[in-house]
Amino acid sequence: MNEFLKKRIDRKLDTLPDERVYQILDYIEFLESKYAARVNAEPGPFQKLAETVEDTMRAGKLSASAIRGTMDAMSAASRVMGGLAAAGKSVVDQVAGGSDKRIDTTPSSSETKLPEKGDAPPPAQAGSA
Repeated sequence: MNEFLKKRIDRKLDTLPDERVYQILDYIEFLESKYAARVNAEPGPFQKLAETVEDTMRAGKLSASAIRGTMDAMSAASRVMGGLAAAGKSVVDQVAGGSDKRIDTTPSSSETKLPEKGDAPPPAQAGSA
């Protein structure tokens, strides 16, 4: 499907109430079962869970506003989980990529502690007068 057609369908769907959009989804799934030329890509585990919850709520005849609120919350949870997964992957990549590098533990000049009043002077180094 071309991008212009997708945008046109999106514009039309945006004007309809949720109850009608669910009817359209049912019709699309019917058409897909009859005429699909190719198999759809399998949704990810969280998407599959969200679709199951949505379908269960629809089968229970809950209001579209209740379904919308639940799906908004699941969408937010999905974004959080995606962010956590990305952060975890980043940490794993850094640990795996940095395992062969040595960490410099010598203090830099900005980390060197300056003597405070009452501290003993540093010991004289060999060769200095």
